[in-house]
Amino acid sequence: MDAKTTEIKQIATQLLAGMLANPHIYAQTSDDMGKGVQEQDLIVLAIEIAEQLIEKVENRNIE
Repeated sequence: MDAKTTEIKQIATQLLAGMLANPHIYAQTSDDMGKGVQEQDLIVLAIEIAEQLIEKVENRNIE
């Protein structure tokens, strides 16, 4: 696993933890042990946000 992938996973994990800690941003978690559609949507969103944050930082460093 390369450093960028590891960094994305770490940031996504932290973002996901923050999202799940603030239940007002989603209706309610499902009873599917974290495998429900809503949880999967939050995971995808956290990964996308992490990737965008890393891209912004990298672009700033280039300029």
